[in-house]
Amino acid sequence: MPPKKVIIDTDPGCDDILALLLALSSSADELQVLLVSLTFGNIDVQNALRNTVAMFYVLELERKWRIENGRKPGFESLAKYPPVVAVGAKEPLEGEKLMADYFHGIDGLGGVHTTAPHFSPRETWSHLFDRNAQLEAGETAQHRMPENFHPSNAPAHKEILRILREEEPGTVTIIALGPMTNIALAAEEDLDTFLRAKSVLVMGGTLYIEGNVTPVSEFNHYACPFSAARIYSLTSPTPQHTLPPSRTSYTLPPPPQPPAPPRPKLNLTLIPLDITTMHLLSADTFSSTTAPLAAAGSPLAQWCGYFLTAVFNKMEDLHVAAGGGKRRPQDIHLSLHDPLTIYFILTHDPPTPHTLPNPPTGKWKVQKGRDIRVEAAGQWTRGMCIFDRRTRRMAEEWEEEGVVGDVDGWLHPKLGNRIDVVVGSPGEEGFAGWMVRRIFGKVDE
Repeated sequence: MPPKKVIIDTDPGCDDILALLLALSSSADELQVLLVSLTFGNIDVQNALRNTVAMFYVLELERKWRIENGRKPGFESLAKYPPVVAVGAKEPLEGEKLMADYFHGIDGLGGVHTTAPHFSPRETWSHLFDRNAQLEAGETAQHRMPENFHPSNAPAHKEILRILREEEPGTVTIIALGPMTNIALAAEEDLDTFLRAKSVLVMGGTLYIEGNVTPVSEFNHYACPFSAARIYSLTSPTPQHTLPPSRTSYTLPPPPQPPAPPRPKLNLTLIPLDITTMHLLSADTFSSTTAPLAAAGSPLAQWCGYFLTAVFNKMEDLHVAAGGGKRRPQDIHLSLHDPLTIYFILTHDPPTPHTLPNPPTGKWKVQKGRDIRVEAAGQWTRGMCIFDRRTRRMAEEWEEEGVVGDVDGWLHPKLGNRIDVVVGSPGEEGFAGWMVRRIFGKVDE
């Protein structure tokens, strides 16, 4: 069986980096990361790029260190399938720009480029992602190309479309770990090519618990609500119905005319804060595995130690600044929002072959076809996931007019979105330890 093919769209702060490391630590039979597409979000997109390049640089050092010390080099997927890296959106489609550098630090990794500059490669690579800079430098200029990824000077959304054109339809999953701006731009430019994707797996939103930037909104959806709302609408039998009003007068292209087949609906699975928040990484869990490795000289353990120590310290500072009070587990431990999303793609529908030594046990639980819509322009509800909390019956297929008194078609069988929602995981307790052991090459011990 071939590996699962994925595009990871991300805004690399701390848990994004852990998610990328978890994906790239896969075996070559498990996962093939075709593209890492970068967006603004936790930080500005140039710092996202800097963090990504630093990660690949550290992984080169790590594999070399492991080989020199008689260890398995790991990161087989990365070694066999070096991904493309492309830079994308700098700001949301519409509305005010928001970033989360108050938590992740200005550079997104708690100041790691200052505290551990020896793990940040010299910035002689930035022109590789900028076509204009390449032209100014001259096409004959010699540049050292990194060996474990391929830089692209095309915008990220165009790289998404290129890959979807080149791969067989229904074989590539797009994983959204940040604001969905790049993904929406790809769909806007060429919807039919975009719908060749097998599915879109989204870390974002919150349904029943508090938001993490407003009382009702999760950061990724708040940061670019129009992109989330547009992508959600593509799951609908009638996409135009849930498309948000736009200042740019954006509309969907007209549907294909017979005898052409109808345009397919997008498959979208949501992994919201409701399920991710309580999958926690403690400082003790992290250090119990990595401290001996860091002492032995592991570049990856040392690098991650710098920025995760900064994260745990920041969480303590934020708790004190908020007035202290009773500490909830998520106030002092790191919620593994993005890594859990990678864990889902590895272990669900179907699990990757002969994979995952000693993972948490249990099964994923997914609710199918929920009508969830994203509020794009509300004064106090920007980015909120809206769903029907009433207990009224759904209309039958033959009831063309729907249910009397139902405004906006929440109870109409041919209106509204169709979102699959992850509501249960194989286990909260064991995931963090397993993830750390897998990334740092300790799964066999």
